[in-house]
Amino acid sequence: MNETLFSLKKTIAIVSVFSIAMGVLEGVVVVYLRKIYYPDGFVFPLAPIEGHIAITEIIREAATIIMLIAIGMLSGRTKTERFGFFIFSFGVWDICYYVLLYFALGWPSTLFTWDILFLIPVTWVGPVLGPLINSLTMMGLALLISYFTDKSKDIKLLLREWVLLVFGSIIVIVSYTKDYVTFMNPPFSFWELLSPSNTSRVMEMASSYVPVNFSWWIFILGEAIILSGIGHFAWRNKKSLQTTGG
Repeated sequence: MNETLFSLKKTIAIVSVFSIAMGVLEGVVVVYLRKIYYPDGFVFPLAPIEGHIAITEIIREAATIIMLIAIGMLSGRTKTERFGFFIFSFGVWDICYYVLLYFALGWPSTLFTWDILFLIPVTWVGPVLGPLINSLTMMGLALLISYFTDKSKDIKLLLREWVLLVFGSIIVIVSYTKDYVTFMNPPFSFWELLSPSNTSRVMEMASSYVPVNFSWWIFILGEAIILSGIGHFAWRNKKSLQTTGG
């Protein structure tokens, strides 16, 4: 067996185990939170949460991202592959988080169940299907990066591919935040939602927020742009390897 391929498989396995454990841990924390704030089951509108608890949750989410970045930095052979392992870990973590909640709480009941996805910089909400699609997309790109890196250490994402990935991701984030930001404005502007001094007032108003409409067309547009970037990356590197005989 090719030693490089074996090492790559071993690294993917280790990163996967780490990410699964993180997903389980994240899910367990949410089980505790829902037991405290939603004893009858999670539903919108959100239960009132004290300001210091909300800030603690934001810190926890930031720490989670830092941990995922760290495992990527430790695992990749190149800068591009380190990024790949970061998004791979993110995808596995997110999927396992939902799997844990499903077996622990029987939630979500369907893939279209609304969920709070993130709190930074503002609240993200959307059907569970959305982040699952994003997670599979990230994992697919990560595996492509590692596959081509195994063929050549010079593999990298070009500027045009980064632009497509970043721009598409921003559009996807807009789809997750649009309904919440629309509800909160007025009285809060987008920038006022970000101010720590407004945390208590924002949480008070957010306690009456019920998701109404998820902008699937915005989500699909963002996902399509991301996939075009991934497709260009795969096509370009496959063509390059064919030319060089790799």
